[in-house]
Amino acid sequence: MNKHIKRLVFYTGLICIWSLAVILKVWPEYILPSPWGVLSSLKDGIVNLTFITGTLASLKRIAIGYGFSVCFGMILGFAIGRIKILDETVGSLVVGLQTLPSICWLPLSILWFGLNEKAIIFVVIMGALLAITISTDSGVKQISPIYIRAGKNMGAQGLTLLTTILLPAALPAIIAGLKQGWSFSWRSLMAGELLYVSIGLGQLLMMGRELNDMNRVIAVMLVLILIGVTFDRFIFAKLEAAVRERCGLGERG
Repeated sequence: MNKHIKRLVFYTGLICIWSLAVILKVWPEYILPSPWGVLSSLKDGIVNLTFITGTLASLKRIAIGYGFSVCFGMILGFAIGRIKILDETVGSLVVGLQTLPSICWLPLSILWFGLNEKAIIFVVIMGALLAITISTDSGVKQISPIYIRAGKNMGAQGLTLLTTILLPAALPAIIAGLKQGWSFSWRSLMAGELLYVSIGLGQLLMMGRELNDMNRVIAVMLVLILIGVTFDRFIFAKLEAAVRERCGLGERG
């Protein structure tokens, strides 16, 4: 059976089970709203542009924070992976900080920047930066020394060595880190937006909770899932497929 058909059957079954639970009134509607109620709320949010505006605002924040994390995370990861003194000092600090849940950075960011956009973006950065740094560092350290020696013997030095040997060899680990950092940055963004009164998907979630509107809450959650799946399928999945093809691994079964 085609995988798309399997997915269609699976999700159709989930919706049927959900609808049956609503019809049987297993839980009150304020706890488990109906699929048609959620769909109506989703439609209203799109028509009145509430969800569109909130999505654009959240995407703007995550673009700034995640973009910063990708640039500096990869640079820091390569530096730690190649420079011993940084590995023994900064590397241990990065690993230690990674154990902190990203929400722990929120009180600190509020004290530093105040309750504003900068505080949210800082939390997004800290949510993704460390994961990308550690994955890049791991990818660099897993490169076979033979490749590096071969590159140097052929005259590759400095930037040439980085772009022709180190980066391609570490790319699978880097992409894994980028994907993990993306998910962490979304979680951090939602945590920040739940506290900061401003346009965003997090605030739409909070408004739904305050109004006891479970239809809106689940509708916003569906928007978040849709955004996540879209980026995963059209960006990260394509990057992973390209790397697998380059490494001669082909498509997964």
